[in-house]
Amino acid sequence: MKSLDFILKKTEEELASIAFTGTPESLFKPIEYILSLGGKRIRPALAFVGCNIYSDNIDSVIKPALGIEVFHNFTLLHDDLMDEADKRRNKPTVHKRWNPNTAILSGDAMLIASYKLIGETDPVYLPDVLSLFTETALAICGGQQYDMEFEERLDVTEEEYIRMIEMKTGVLLACALKTGALIGGASQEDADALYEYGIDLGVAFQLQDDLLDVYGDVETFGKNIGGDIICNKKTFLLINALSLANEDQKTEILDWLQMKDCDHKKKIVYFTSLYEELGVKALTEQRIAYYYEKAKTSLLGLSAPNERLVILKEISDKLMSRKV
Repeated sequence: MKSLDFILKKTEEELASIAFTGTPESLFKPIEYILSLGGKRIRPALAFVGCNIYSDNIDSVIKPALGIEVFHNFTLLHDDLMDEADKRRNKPTVHKRWNPNTAILSGDAMLIASYKLIGETDPVYLPDVLSLFTETALAICGGQQYDMEFEERLDVTEEEYIRMIEMKTGVLLACALKTGALIGGASQEDADALYEYGIDLGVAFQLQDDLLDVYGDVETFGKNIGGDIICNKKTFLLINALSLANEDQKTEILDWLQMKDCDHKKKIVYFTSLYEELGVKALTEQRIAYYYEKAKTSLLGLSAPNERLVILKEISDKLMSRKV
């Protein structure tokens, strides 16, 4: 069984080995740039871990693991453009460093490259892996569409929001784990259980991301704090604030949401204070803990011995250890 340090180091080494070269250079430079920004590399690491639970030959999962990470970064590139985000991992986003059209086209190239890498999966496993990846990619597009539609609504429910982040965030973590497990020789039952684990882990992770956008530290979070507040993004916190607010508070919230030009700092201060007052911060922390514990129940019926699950638990704890 490989150690967590070994898995993370191998993930970085394999990702660094991918060459995005060709002409025109301007198409590939943004791809090299976004991949060089780093990040947690949680998705390829989960693919390696999923495989290693059932097999010591984790080299067999290298190409699909890399394909999943390239695809993930493709979604970030386009998400940043749609959200008009200025920073990604504390550096200028691609559309800010270059321009929106470059971000679109380089993102498209990344999507194609991700499929090329997935296509290099061992032919024995390729049909199942490719089918899972394609279903995942479509689900993520659906999640993003829901996210955009929620921007125009004030009646988004917590249930709707959880479903959206399952599609937008959870399915790719689940896909990575299940892909690794399938290639490692897991039974269909075990592969499905690991998929469910990834879904709930993804929900907990995204709820934590919502919390960190308000209460995190810009140096460690890697994005501007309060970005979701500034652009009126329907996060778990805002949805519950609208649900819990009294009539006077709701009127004030709507005034802020409808304001065309406002002092961003004052807006962030207002919503941060409101979330504290309504208990939304504590509620979010409770939901994070709930979904993380729910994820762990999916591991109880696995046929793999407990010692094979240690690394999965370590990497999940590492993912969820970000602090406000």
